Amino acid sequence: MSRSRRCSPQALRLLGVLLQEPQAWRHGYGLSRLTGLKAGTVYPLLRRLGERGLLESRWEASPQPGRPSRQGHRLTAAGIIFVRSQQAGTGATR
Repeated sequence: MSRSRRCSPQALRLLGVLLQEPQAWRHGYGLSRLTGLKAGTVYPLLRRLGERGLLESRWEASPQPGRPSRQGHRLTAAGIIFVRSQQAGTGATR
């Protein structure tokens, strides 16, 4: 049985930022800065949202030699629908 769950305010903030440019690949550090959420909140949220099929992720090689690869994230089609439905339920317009 599938149940619908409301997102936490932190998850909605993160999803709202991703929805601003749903096709753009975003990195955790940038998402942390844009949302004002700490890395200890952002990275677990990204993992859980990915597990739910709301985000897709990919590893990207660094353009600078010697720098580590970074993981990019963006909303899936299901994620876009989910975010919009969550925002509609809270009366949020962003």
